[in-house]
Amino acid sequence: MAVEKALEQYGAPVYVRKQIVHNTHVVKTLEAKGAIFVEETEEVPEGEIVVFSAHGVSPAVHGEAKERGLRTIDATCPLVTKVHNEAKRFAAQDYDILLIGHEGHEEVEGTSGEAPEHIQLVDGLDSVDKVRVKDLGKLVWLSQTTLSVDETNETVARLKERFPTLIDPPSDDICYATQNRQVAVKEIAAESELVIVVGSDNSSNSKRLVEVALDHGADASYLVDNASFIQDAWLEGVTTVGVTSGASVPEELVDEVLAHLAERGFGDVEQVESVQESMRFALPHELRKDLRAPVA
Repeated sequence: MAVEKALEQYGAPVYVRKQIVHNTHVVKTLEAKGAIFVEETEEVPEGEIVVFSAHGVSPAVHGEAKERGLRTIDATCPLVTKVHNEAKRFAAQDYDILLIGHEGHEEVEGTSGEAPEHIQLVDGLDSVDKVRVKDLGKLVWLSQTTLSVDETNETVARLKERFPTLIDPPSDDICYATQNRQVAVKEIAAESELVIVVGSDNSSNSKRLVEVALDHGADASYLVDNASFIQDAWLEGVTTVGVTSGASVPEELVDEVLAHLAERGFGDVEQVESVQESMRFALPHELRKDLRAPVA
């Protein structure tokens, strides 16, 4: 992870704007190693190192960091960067951009900041009727990468009822890891009375997994930060428990949940993998450059 490598390369402290990923365990682990999490760049002392989170930031935030003389490491997820680039490209062609996402989410704020005069947020079906566009011939939708695929498709369908000329982005915006987990949880929910999702409450993609599980057959589904959150009462009368996790959850937390369940009689584990994930992302280029530099 970028923050761990930065701590190894530069030493503590390393400042991080917002949570690097929305996972409590990851944040606490990094804090113990010397990372300092802040809400805004103005909280970072001048000249220090600041890491931008995986959710991305707006051009204004980059400008603020430059003004303060901060050394920046941009750890924006490449899939989020793709959405930023799409927003800039469509805005340059004077398109109205309908950004499907959740108001206040860091990723939405970052993407919207790329072209605020062209982007309108569409936060669910109830927002569709509020959309106003200036040119029906230049209208495109983009989305936050961590949304429910089904919910996004419903919103797009409703938008296209109002605006038949609405065009799709050149490729899927929703994160492949988010999509794969949603596909898998649909499968396990159909066979499980209970689905436990390992993830933090501020993780959009983790919360969506709970919703997907309930929508596809599970009698109950709960979001837990770790095994200690599991209540024995949830397991009463249950014969099959499904377990999944958010996209940024460390594997050790999932293993602890499985061990906790095994101690309570759920030791027979069947793994469901809808898609083989092989994609790997490189470290931020600022960090790669310094890691390659010879030691004086």
